[in-house]
Amino acid sequence: MILDAKQTTVAYRCPNCGSSVLSAVGLFSLTGSADMVKLKCTCGKSEMTVVYGKDGKLRLTVPCLACAKPHSFTVSSQVFFSKDLFVLPCPYTDLNIAATGEINQVKAEMARSELELLDLLEKSGIRDPERLRAEAQALPDPQIAEIVMFVIRDLDAEGKIYCKCNPESASPDASPAEEGSYDVEMRDDGILVRCTKCGASRLIPTDSGLSAHAFLNADALHLE
Repeated sequence: MILDAKQTTVAYRCPNCGSSVLSAVGLFSLTGSADMVKLKCTCGKSEMTVVYGKDGKLRLTVPCLACAKPHSFTVSSQVFFSKDLFVLPCPYTDLNIAATGEINQVKAEMARSELELLDLLEKSGIRDPERLRAEAQALPDPQIAEIVMFVIRDLDAEGKIYCKCNPESASPDASPAEEGSYDVEMRDDGILVRCTKCGASRLIPTDSGLSAHAFLNADALHLE
């Protein structure tokens, strides 16, 4: 018996409890006994629906963290099942409220959007340390490390990693670290970035979401 291999991972964040709701959705399940799949949060206060239409398009209804009502999206089956990562943003806040694609990329995006939300709340003057701590601790460690690595790669691409070989303030024409001139080592308590020339290093903690949230706002990485 051969089943349709088309399958993707779908995830959204519950606006009631803040948890990530994640599930695999296959074309076979949408065209088999039913044309609708529901993703329900364990808190029972929200659900996302995926409906397969006769025109071959999928219609998604996604709960929103910022809006009182869910948003509706129409996506082609090719995009829905073929993209490694496809995000669905709130049309009013531009926050990504759902994602589909390869499971690890979807998990990483949900973690990234979580940190983006925390950053937005903080910039808006909403400061609740207990809530921030609870939200941050809900992120699995591998996802936190993924976000930190994403920021490190961005800083490297922008030439914003500095060390003793090329301190930012050494001279007006000081150059940033050359590509590939430092090592990145994954540790239990964080990610160690070390210059292969002068030995300067820095450990970025990944043992809590709050640490990753702080590093997300870094505009440079200084190795000491």
